Amino acid sequence: MAIKYELIKECKQSGARLGRIQTPHGIIETPIFMPVGTQATVKAMTPEELKDIDAQIILSNTYHLYLRPGHRLVEKAGGLHKFMNWDRPILTDSGGFQVFSLGDLRKITEEGVEFRSHLDGSKHFLSPEKAIEIENALGADIIMAFDECAPYPAERSYVKNSLERTTRWAKRCKEAHSKPDQQALFGIIQGGMYKDLREQSAKEIIDLDFPGYAVGGLSVGEPKELMYEVLEYTTPLMPKDKPRYLMGVGSPDCLIEGAIRGIDMFDCVLPTRIARNGTAMTSLGKVVIKNAKYTEDFSPLDPNCSCNTCKNYSKAYLRHLYKAEEILSARLVTYHNLHFLIELMKNVREAIRQDRLLDYRKEFFEKYGYEI
Repeated sequence: MAIKYELIKECKQSGARLGRIQTPHGIIETPIFMPVGTQATVKAMTPEELKDIDAQIILSNTYHLYLRPGHRLVEKAGGLHKFMNWDRPILTDSGGFQVFSLGDLRKITEEGVEFRSHLDGSKHFLSPEKAIEIENALGADIIMAFDECAPYPAERSYVKNSLERTTRWAKRCKEAHSKPDQQALFGIIQGGMYKDLREQSAKEIIDLDFPGYAVGGLSVGEPKELMYEVLEYTTPLMPKDKPRYLMGVGSPDCLIEGAIRGIDMFDCVLPTRIARNGTAMTSLGKVVIKNAKYTEDFSPLDPNCSCNTCKNYSKAYLRHLYKAEEILSARLVTYHNLHFLIELMKNVREAIRQDRLLDYRKEFFEKYGYEI
């Protein structure tokens, strides 16, 4: 097996899991947040800076790297790790979510998905076999099966057909996977917001015996309460001795609530995207740095943060950079946001260790301005 998961303990107060995943490029402590490096780079960050903030694993995207620069070029470079100078673990998603997000630019068949590139309109075809071929060439430690992500809301009949196709595609992915000893292929549980369909998908995907499992089809526009409800009946169906990954979730409240419901791995573009738009996550809530009230505010973004941005720069300076459209604005706020979420997950792991995650949630939410 390419990876090995160890369940260290479960929080007596919440049921959250403290664990460790051993991969070919190092150990990941869970629950973990994974910064997203869509095109073989976490936007505005160098690999050295990611190490400074202790990012243990990053995520890259099959769809984008297939279109540009091409998976064969990355393979020639020695794989994604060498190409981007990152020697820690990497996860690649299958491109399924991106392809299904194209809407009118794609056509789904049993064989796969025909789509037009968002870059130049050129036609392409992505099948389970092709997705795995690309992921094998990219060489990430953890790779995802090609699935069909149903939108929200969606008719029950559509979701049922979608999850059954996802199962058939998962089988094809497993058969096509040429490096199971080097790359761990995770299956994805679908089923939308329907409890019985989630149960059906979980059974079918788990029966295929993957080294890890993801919950897909959430964080697609549904209310957070509904997402939590789906997790509450889905995660108990997943094996205890394998990692559980919730795809596309990265707000502080969702990370804590997801961990409480037994999730081990999370990823999202949220912290980097909002940083480029002038918003910081802080221990006291969001700070929209472009607001005029920070013009003469010479305090740090977050008085409780130890990152380089908060140690060295004021809100007034960050606001000036943003208003002047300086690249450094995105760099400094991105650095802070990712540091903030990585530290948050360290605190979550420590709270699990101490059997007090529900207490930690209460303390964090009160400061951040969330309601439980």
